[in-house]
Amino acid sequence: MTRRVAAIDCGTNSLRLLVADVGERALTDVVRRMEIVRLGQGVDKTGRLAPEALDRMTAVLRDYAAVIKKTGASQVRMVATSATRDAENAAEFVRRVEDVLGAPPEVLTGDAEARLSFTGATAELDEAGPYLVTDIGGGSTEFVLGSPGGSDIRAISVDIGCVRLTERHLHGDPPAGAEIAAAVADIDAALDVVATAIPVAQARTLIGLAGSVATVVGIAIGLVAYESERIHHASASAADVHAVATSLLAQSSADRAMIGIMHPGRADVIGGGALVLDEIMRRFGFAEVLASEHDILDGIARAL
Repeated sequence: MTRRVAAIDCGTNSLRLLVADVGERALTDVVRRMEIVRLGQGVDKTGRLAPEALDRMTAVLRDYAAVIKKTGASQVRMVATSATRDAENAAEFVRRVEDVLGAPPEVLTGDAEARLSFTGATAELDEAGPYLVTDIGGGSTEFVLGSPGGSDIRAISVDIGCVRLTERHLHGDPPAGAEIAAAVADIDAALDVVATAIPVAQARTLIGLAGSVATVVGIAIGLVAYESERIHHASASAADVHAVATSLLAQSSADRAMIGIMHPGRADVIGGGALVLDEIMRRFGFAEVLASEHDILDGIARAL
């Protein structure tokens, strides 16, 4: 039996929608959307969701609600991640979502977020695991180690993301060497925690999720415009990821925005996201990363 469902993922940087027809094993896209709303603007510093960020989120969510109604989805599930976990005024966010959708969002724990991302990223893969799935978001990065269908799945979420690192450290345009060094130290401290929590060395394949990974891999494989179908399951070597990250950090936001594959709402924070991916690969010795355009949204839809 096939069911049409809608999944919404509200992260620190983006708001995303998937309407899909889900069967026993297959998932078929009906609508897949992404808008940069930067809900996590300033949260790392102030501990609160900014009024203008809440307004941006609400406007896009109203548009998504209209799409869901038009496509006839029978179930809707919205999840929220890092920014709303950290915010003192998360109740205002919940109220706004409930006003638009008629139901509150789920504010996921980092562990729950990681497991849904793992399900979405690995459901189509035939190769045997274990996989290390890493989801580089705006406020946090999730790591999940396991094999599809396996019972032993290990997960951890750490507070390194492209928006958080940019707001903490990467203030120059382009950032100075000392700022990059401070961001690397922050990332490495978080990766120490990851290495203690899960046996990363068991992983045979590194799978990277979210916009930072897609952008870096897209640049590495030479795309001149964003093509999701070519990025999905494309791979980039550690050397290529390092070269792209180094180049992005040496450019101004205006120069990054001129890159054909770059979403305009990501140009100011992509350096931080690329740096996270580069450090993960260096620290844990991965020779390449496999990009997946299927992630937590697909995991949410399959769970429905």
